[in-house]
Amino acid sequence: MEDAKKEQPVEDMADIDSDTVEADPEQAAPSTPDDPFVELDLLRAERDDLKDRLLRSLAEAENVRKRAARDRQEAQNYGGSKLARDLLPVYDALRRALDAAGEDQRAAAEGVIEGVELTLRELLSVFSKHGVTPIEPEVGEMFDPQLHQAMFEAPLPGTKAGEIIQVAATGFMLYDRLLRPAQVGVSSTPAG
Repeated sequence: MEDAKKEQPVEDMADIDSDTVEADPEQAAPSTPDDPFVELDLLRAERDDLKDRLLRSLAEAENVRKRAARDRQEAQNYGGSKLARDLLPVYDALRRALDAAGEDQRAAAEGVIEGVELTLRELLSVFSKHGVTPIEPEVGEMFDPQLHQAMFEAPLPGTKAGEIIQVAATGFMLYDRLLRPAQVGVSSTPAG
């Protein structure tokens, strides 16, 4: 008996008076205008809208492609900046070892000194290969806050205010970004 009830509503649907069912205006099929020129104008407007949406989508896809290429290039260039920054103390230690060795120590430990020099050159070669370049200011140059870090200021006769009077540590650039500023002492001699 239940099977008969399930089939019955399908047959009863034909008996429903079409005037009693209200049509949803949003679901109703759009009426086509009788005037062919109005229809042509509507089609042109729809075409223009679709063309505009297509061009915007293509422009957005191109922007996404360019942004992805730029992000990939930045990751390739600057992805190793933490490692490079961590290797800078190794450079500093090798440089200090060479600077601390006097003439008598250089003669006594010639092989060791040569090994340290070769290691330092190899480290600089690896740095260069990966875009890391040293910033080595000279005494007498003007202080540049974009590249140098002032460790101290001191009046020094015969210098101008803002001149570098001592270089404490070499700075480094990673391509066009500052990895570490050069640490310098700056003259504070007043103009006069």
